[in-house]
Amino acid sequence: MIRREDLVKIGKFGKPHGVFGEISISPPPPLRGTSFLVCEIDNIFVPFRVIESRIISDTTAYVQLKNLNSNEAVRVLVNKDVYFDKHTLAIGDLTRNPLTENPNTVSWDYFLGYTLIDKNAGEIGVVSGIDDSTPNTLFIVDDEILIPANADFVASIDEKRKQIQLELPEGLLEI
Repeated sequence: MIRREDLVKIGKFGKPHGVFGEISISPPPPLRGTSFLVCEIDNIFVPFRVIESRIISDTTAYVQLKNLNSNEAVRVLVNKDVYFDKHTLAIGDLTRNPLTENPNTVSWDYFLGYTLIDKNAGEIGVVSGIDDSTPNTLFIVDDEILIPANADFVASIDEKRKQIQLELPEGLLEI
């Protein structure tokens, strides 16, 4: 049985999205490596397995939960609080790279507000935007510097500190 004292509130479910059972969640929780979200239904804490998640903005993510595969099925969760199990939160390497773990579910928008630090040049600045108007997506840093958003340049990501360690090619920052 799941007990309230074993849970941490991380957000709230919003509206269903699409017809295949996605539902919005705000704010977007750090879902990398998380397999379950918990929601209280009729005074019982019910775990839901996360099948897929995608960050839409710095305020919203969409999640798809196992066995809830229609718009009607997820309506029961609308406006309900969402929880993580405290014990699950303690597990995991905070310097893992979510881009290499599951590259198809991570949006570059997830990294808005992260500080970019190059191995050789040091701190570059804070990601203030993403330019995906061309095939080569760019981090917009401090509203003026453009850095290629390329998983090959990412050495590690520290989600707790909101930092991305980069290994940029020599001379890239002088362009």
